[in-house]
Amino acid sequence: MKKYNVAVVGVGVVGIEMLRCLKQRNFPVGELRVLARSARTIDVDGQSYNVSAISPEGFNGIDIALFAGTEGEKGAAVTFAAEAVKRGAVVIDNGADFRMDPKVPLVVPEVNGKDVKKNKGIIANPNCSTIQMVVALQPIHKKVGIKRVILTTLQASSGGGKSAVEQLKEEVTAIAKAGCENVHFTVSHKSMAQQLAYNVFPHIGSFVEDDFTNEEWKLVKETHKIMHAPNMKISATTVRVPVRTGHSESVYIETAKPISPSQVKTLLAKAPGVILMDDVKKNLYPMPKDVEGKDEVFVGRIRRDPSVKNGLWLWVVADNLRKGAALNAVQIAEELIK
Repeated sequence: MKKYNVAVVGVGVVGIEMLRCLKQRNFPVGELRVLARSARTIDVDGQSYNVSAISPEGFNGIDIALFAGTEGEKGAAVTFAAEAVKRGAVVIDNGADFRMDPKVPLVVPEVNGKDVKKNKGIIANPNCSTIQMVVALQPIHKKVGIKRVILTTLQASSGGGKSAVEQLKEEVTAIAKAGCENVHFTVSHKSMAQQLAYNVFPHIGSFVEDDFTNEEWKLVKETHKIMHAPNMKISATTVRVPVRTGHSESVYIETAKPISPSQVKTLLAKAPGVILMDDVKKNLYPMPKDVEGKDEVFVGRIRRDPSVKNGLWLWVVADNLRKGAALNAVQIAEELIK
């Protein structure tokens, strides 16, 4: 089997998961380079990795460069992607910088894997919430068409990076010590707009057009691009919840043709990358605590809207660090080397 020289750029929560995914999926790695702002040694699951300071020369001889696009490595793709491409690498970027560039394919392998062939040196990895939603919706859209999507995301702290996870941990600890949810305290890690412990808030990203956040607009624009469905009507509210890892989504769809909940369940049970978990009599439905560390997108609570023709509800949950980021990037690399 041919081997490929791979660079992983960034060692935040997503970069760490990229290293795990490469190893767990036995990606045919020849040489592996780990690059970040500063040189150091890190330990991942008992394995030591030497991290080198990122530089243009660090991409010499690299075939595939996975940019984590998180934490201290923000902006790395803007600065170094062109350098990597110049030296012969294909860049797979987890950040937002290239996603809406018409010359850059935006790929979820289960949905539009063939789009990797359109790359001119850079392939973009979509937003975490978009990835899990389109994996769940694509089989339905392919079968009967989807006219409209209304969704609310419930996004874990890890979607905000390591600092957000630490903020939640510090807040929970402070509240537990005080024995009061409304106690005033300060934390050393403050990366989220509001207190998250014992709280939820509808604010991820910055507020932009029509008072939606840029995170909400990502779901609209990225879905149009990935599913090749520019006329699909989509509206979203993104909410941060006090969960460590695992994004949940309440997704409402209106289909172009009738389809029953049982038919949707049959479709999704056979769909690549999907696990159907839907038995309400046994209280069986996807939850973040059960999907952490899993690669698939889990779907449940599939039901008909009795008030609207062709209206359906779905509940979609996935590990935002794996399928929502690192795993999808590695799957793009797997699609690329086919």
